[in-house]
Amino acid sequence: MAEITPALVGQLRAMTGAGLMACKKALDETQGDLNGAVDLLRKQGAAAAVKKADRAANEGLIGQAVVNGGKVGALIEVNCETDFVARNDGFKAFVAELAAKVASSPGADLEADRVAAVAKIGENIQVRRSQRLEVAGVGAVAAYIHTGGKVGVLVEIGATKDETVAHDDFKQLLRDVTLQIAAASPVAVGRSEVPQAVIDKEREIAAQSDALKGKPAAAMEGILKGKLNKYFETNCLLEQGFVKNPDLKVEAHVASVGKALGDTITVRRFLRFQVGEAL
Repeated sequence: MAEITPALVGQLRAMTGAGLMACKKALDETQGDLNGAVDLLRKQGAAAAVKKADRAANEGLIGQAVVNGGKVGALIEVNCETDFVARNDGFKAFVAELAAKVASSPGADLEADRVAAVAKIGENIQVRRSQRLEVAGVGAVAAYIHTGGKVGVLVEIGATKDETVAHDDFKQLLRDVTLQIAAASPVAVGRSEVPQAVIDKEREIAAQSDALKGKPAAAMEGILKGKLNKYFETNCLLEQGFVKNPDLKVEAHVASVGKALGDTITVRRFLRFQVGEAL
């Protein structure tokens, strides 16, 4: 059993938005299991709706690079010890340089760059993660960095005709979808890409929630289906309300742009990095 310290209670509160006493009680009931306490608070309806409850408190920046005429893109997270360093122009340039190396060279070795940065900056610098997307066929990638470098997005959107990709409306769609992902934090493009383990967990939490206690068995399945549909609408990119017109689903907006351009446009995949989030 983990020791239930004031710091642990405070961490749970920061993760869930629940009250101190509720956090303390949840940790008591789960014998100090932080993730178990998060699930318990969600079942009780005491936790705020957070998608990534186990977010760490690291400092650093997300960097991006798009090369080869929009055919290749990369995101990278580089951590440092203090926000002071993260806001420094030299550190920002360093992160951008690393992102460009990842985009241009798959499997690039960044260790020498990191060691040199530690010596220059005087803080512990860590390259926490990086990922690269390369377009196969007709399409393009676009990147967006949000909130002072704390959130970064990379998205690949495909088409069937090269002239579609060159059109300003397609380029605007790319920009709009990156903004959508940054703001709405989806976990998947569509329902089929949500891991079954995640669906099972959401179903379990909904089934054990206080709101469903005492409901007749005959009504339970319909209620659970409705709650899962709500989860998909909130967490699947294509089912979210479009940021520029919440009454319109992202899927419908993508289809309308494709229709106007006489093509079929598909959101293929995306990355969303946030500084310090659990991997």
